[in-house]
Amino acid sequence: MKKTAPAKKAAPAKKAAKKAAPAKKTAPAKKQASAKAKKQAPAKRQAPAKTPAVAPKKASAAVKGVAPAKTVAAKPPRGESRTALVRRARRINRELAEVYPYAHPELDFENPFQLVVATVLSAQTTDLRVNQTTPALFAKYPTPEDLAAANPEEVEEILRPTGFFRAKTKSVIGLSKALAEDFGGEVPGRLEDLVKLPGVGRKTAFVVLGNAFGRPGITVDTHFQRLVRRWEWTEETDPDKIEAAVGALFPKSDWTDLSHHVIWHGRRICHARKPACGACPIAPLCPAYGEGETDPEKAKKLLKYEKGGFPGQRLNPPRAYLDAGGKAAPPLGSA
Repeated sequence: MKKTAPAKKAAPAKKAAKKAAPAKKTAPAKKQASAKAKKQAPAKRQAPAKTPAVAPKKASAAVKGVAPAKTVAAKPPRGESRTALVRRARRINRELAEVYPYAHPELDFENPFQLVVATVLSAQTTDLRVNQTTPALFAKYPTPEDLAAANPEEVEEILRPTGFFRAKTKSVIGLSKALAEDFGGEVPGRLEDLVKLPGVGRKTAFVVLGNAFGRPGITVDTHFQRLVRRWEWTEETDPDKIEAAVGALFPKSDWTDLSHHVIWHGRRICHARKPACGACPIAPLCPAYGEGETDPEKAKKLLKYEKGGFPGQRLNPPRAYLDAGGKAAPPLGSA
């Protein structure tokens, strides 16, 4: 009796061991599954880290999809809160204001008429080329009435250096006729009137309103479009939507100077193909940092205009620009 008692007790132990065995086999399986999950987890977490480096490409690719229908105000880029986005955007503008305290429209003009004509001529060419061409144009046709009555062939010959000179001739003669006939020879100071002029769209209208009449406006040119998407202020690609999205980030009183700051930065440092990231004063605030040259010495060689020691685009720039070390552009035909 004493010998068999232990045997009966041992049997349940074996059965318990057999029952426990499957549990031991399944435990490693669960551990392996969790281990795989842990290995996969970092891959999912790494994806957002790569986003800043390719953000502009994703933004441009989204143009063909549903991106244009989205509003940035509802979903700020990079997961920023709306407040964080506004603060970063305004800080960038403040930093640029310190870098370009002398920023100004880079078209030479003495009155609203000259500015609206010069802005129309600046399409598909540089401000420098326009500035080198308009002195002869305004010397021969100083008023809207004079240009409205001009011989198109003679105007075409003057505007030939700006490119698309036939279409531009038609536009400037057409807008001059409209000014002479509908506005008493004066450039109107209202957006709704300006956009009725031949060759004048919202971009041109805001250039005129902001710089000839002191009325705030955002100038969405190619530089402005590129930079605000690169900074992830907006994902929009339509100029009107960009204007609305960016305008909502700033007080209206800042709009004209903001346009100058962004456009100047795009022309001098944040270029389309080779941005000088290593020489950029707002690099810590830019989610696209690293798309261009990051080496400071190499980046300095990419700087343009006065930042690179070269002449600017105006033949007659403001005094503040010259006092800050800026150089006037050479006249047309000079060496």
